[in-house]
Amino acid sequence: MLIPVLIAIHVIAVVIWIGGVSFVTVVVFPMILRMEDSMEKVLFFQGTEHRFARIAKACVVVVGLTGGGLLQLTGEWKNLFTKAGIGPTVMLLVWCFYVLVLLFEKNLFKVMFKGEAQHDTRRVFVRLTGFHWVVMGLSLMAVGIGVYTGHAGGF
Repeated sequence: MLIPVLIAIHVIAVVIWIGGVSFVTVVVFPMILRMEDSMEKVLFFQGTEHRFARIAKACVVVVGLTGGGLLQLTGEWKNLFTKAGIGPTVMLLVWCFYVLVLLFEKNLFKVMFKGEAQHDTRRVFVRLTGFHWVVMGLSLMAVGIGVYTGHAGGF
């Protein structure tokens, strides 16, 4: 009974988290890139990012806890980093990537932009958009591989 409940919570958190990343990538950033005023871009982004960041962080924690619980309850820990465990392994690696990005996002963005925000907000948002497309692609790959291996019994 616990495993289906954990799976449901896990999937709901993933849908909210990755759905939010996808929304920001395909809706919010194109809107920002069409704006003319640099200050308007920054304020719109900050308002959206601050609201979504808390939701994303909470979802990442829930996904980590439920994913870890599922690995433990199903005994799949032993299959990590093997062909049989490719689904959980990819999901774990993408989750770890997100955790690192969330933990070090301020430092990451300082390195990525090196003061450019004061000079060229368009360039900053183009880079952020590209970064989000990569993150979204990794996320969707993890979801796809996880679903496929979970229902097809592996590759």
